[in-house]
Amino acid sequence: MSRVCNALFAAEPKLRKMFTADPLGSMRGEMFHRVVDSQLDVAGGRPQARGKIPAEGSNHQMDGVSTAQFQRFFDSVAQVFRDPLGSDWTPQVDAAWRHALQRVAEIGAQAAAQP
Repeated sequence: MSRVCNALFAAEPKLRKMFTADPLGSMRGEMFHRVVDSQLDVAGGRPQARGKIPAEGSNHQMDGVSTAQFQRFFDSVAQVFRDPLGSDWTPQVDAAWRHALQRVAEIGAQAAAQP
């Protein structure tokens, strides 16, 4: 989980201060679990992501996290999986992840556009 947060903080340094109240990493672990679960829902065509992603996006917006910053966490998870796989991260795997990340962004954008 620390690799995900390191990738997130490298891209969004201002978010680091939001995690100071989580010294044991339980909140970060729960976030990681929810992101992976949502990505599996998206990749598997299950409808749960259409509810989970907007709800979590809304919760994070109330804490001052922008839609782009929220999406960046999903991107950070993909980066952490991609980097150690090296050449095993095939074009097919990359395309599947990109498609899932695009769907996550679309679901989040649709929710953000709702009044």
